[in-house]
Amino acid sequence: MTKHLVALSIFLSVLNNGWTQQGQLFIKGSGQDLHLDHKVSPKEGIFAIGRLYNVHPKAIASYNKLDMARGLIVGQVIHIPLTDTNFSQVASKGIPVYYTVGDKETIQKVSNVNNRVSLQNLRDWNKLQNDNIATGSKLIVGYLLTGENSTAATSSPKKDEAVKEKKDETLKETAAKQGSSNTKTDEDKPLVKSDLPKEEPKKSEPVVTRSHLPPTAPVNIQGYFKNDFEQQVKKTPASKSETVTSGIFKMNSKAQEIKYYLLIDAIAPGTIVRVINPENNKAVYAKVLGGMSGIRQNQGFDIRISNTAAATLGITETDKFIVQLNY
Repeated sequence: MTKHLVALSIFLSVLNNGWTQQGQLFIKGSGQDLHLDHKVSPKEGIFAIGRLYNVHPKAIASYNKLDMARGLIVGQVIHIPLTDTNFSQVASKGIPVYYTVGDKETIQKVSNVNNRVSLQNLRDWNKLQNDNIATGSKLIVGYLLTGENSTAATSSPKKDEAVKEKKDETLKETAAKQGSSNTKTDEDKPLVKSDLPKEEPKKSEPVVTRSHLPPTAPVNIQGYFKNDFEQQVKKTPASKSETVTSGIFKMNSKAQEIKYYLLIDAIAPGTIVRVINPENNKAVYAKVLGGMSGIRQNQGFDIRISNTAAATLGITETDKFIVQLNY
C-alpha cells in the first residue's frame, strides 16, 4: 500500500510540474517551425525535459541557443521543437496539442499555420460538424509522441487511450525521479542510448560517431524530404549557398531508408537543406536534426550528414569531405 501511495504521489507531482503544468499543450510558431513552451521546474534539467518530450537534449539546446554546460533557471521558459520524431499530424495517438483560433481565422488558415495539417484530420479530431470555427476556440492540430507512441497508431481508440495513459504515467514517474536525484543532476549524467528519442520506423535518434558506409545504399534517390524542400522555397526562396567540410554520423535504420538528415549550427531544426557532392553533382534533401556545438568529436567539421545520405551522394571518404549546401 505504501508503494502505491508513493507512486501516486510521484505521478501527481509530475502532473503539476511537468508538461501538463498548464493542463493542455498549446502549439507555437508557424509553418514547419513549430514548438511548445516549457517552464522549468525546480531540479529539472535539459535531459529530463528531453525525455518528457521525446527530443534529444542537444536539439533543445540548439533550438534555444543554450549552453549545455550551464544549468537551467527555475521559471525559465524554453521552446521544445516539434519534428517528425516527436510530433504527429497524421495519427491520433499521443498527447493532444492544441491551437487557439485567432480573429477571423478559417479552418484553412489554421491548417496553413500548422504545417498544412489535413483539413479532414482537423474535422475528425475536433468533431467539427462544419468548417465554421469560433475565435478563441481550441483545436487539436496534432499529437505529441512519447515513447512507444512514436510508432504509427493502428489499434482501436479505446486501446490507444489505455496505452497512452500507461506510457504517460511511466514518463512522468521517470521525470520525477530524475528531477529529485540527490547525487547527480541531469546535466551531470552521461548521455546513454536510453536517453535518445526514437526515429521512424524505430524512431531512434542518430548517435554522432565516425562510421563506415552501409554495404547496400540507395542509388539515385534524392530523398523523402524533396517535396518539403520545394514547399519551403515557395515560402522563403533559397538564398544561401555555401561549401562546407562534412563528416558522417550513423543512423540506426535500414540501409534503404531514404530519409536523410544532417547536423549543423545556426539553422533551425526541421529546415530542409539541399546537399550536393561537387565531385559528381549528385544531390539529396536532408532535414536538420540539431546543432554541432558542444560535442568534442565535431571539432574541425562544419556539418555531419547521415551515412545513407553520404552513400547516395557517392561519398567514399569516411572522415572529412567537401559538400555544397543550398537552403
